[in-house]
Amino acid sequence: MNANHKKTLRRLALVTPVMVSLLALSACFDGNNAPTAMVTPTPTPTPTPTATTASYDVTSCLNQMIPGTGFTVAQAVIPDTLTINLAAASGFPNGRRLQDPVIDATLAVILLDLTKHAPDTLAKLPLNPPANDVAFRTGFPYLAAPQGTPPLADNTGTIFTFRTDLPSAYVRVDRMGMPAVSTALIGSDRKTAYNDASPSDDAANTFVPDLSSQLTGITNALADDLIAAGLTPCATKK
Repeated sequence: MNANHKKTLRRLALVTPVMVSLLALSACFDGNNAPTAMVTPTPTPTPTPTATTASYDVTSCLNQMIPGTGFTVAQAVIPDTLTINLAAASGFPNGRRLQDPVIDATLAVILLDLTKHAPDTLAKLPLNPPANDVAFRTGFPYLAAPQGTPPLADNTGTIFTFRTDLPSAYVRVDRMGMPAVSTALIGSDRKTAYNDASPSDDAANTFVPDLSSQLTGITNALADDLIAAGLTPCATKK
């Protein structure tokens, strides 16, 4: 390739973009030099794939035994009471200690296959603090001492305002039985009715359809995430 040939190629490289620009500009005008709008093609949107959600049967979750307790998950939440066996080791679900990760344990026993995972599986995930920031007391009242500068006790009681409403003026917001049962396994539109009920209503299986339906919905939503995390759900696909 001689020098003249190289110079010609360089000129073409410089001129070509200019020519393209001029051609594009001329396309914007008709023969009367009147500007015409350039039509921009509208891209065809990619259709959103329809989400496919597997449906699960949670019967096996309710019937599985909770290790070390001698009762099933269904027996633990129906009736919704927190029991204690003085002959067994203390700790949730046999009673409830301040340090017990009750929500993690409850979610584990209603969602995971307890033949493959221990009830404390979720509690061991590095998501929550491993312990209270201040050690609990070994004697009553057991809670850690208050931090900061709490106000001094007022022995006269003048800084307190006590309500005198009749009991009928109040609404029970949680039975305070098994942790997370009312919160996780009862739908929003049924929480008031559930919290106003009693263990005798539970024993009559009044809320069994609610528990089963809510657990099914939670499992259908979370099963794929549990599997992706290497965990085995207790529910089975329909």
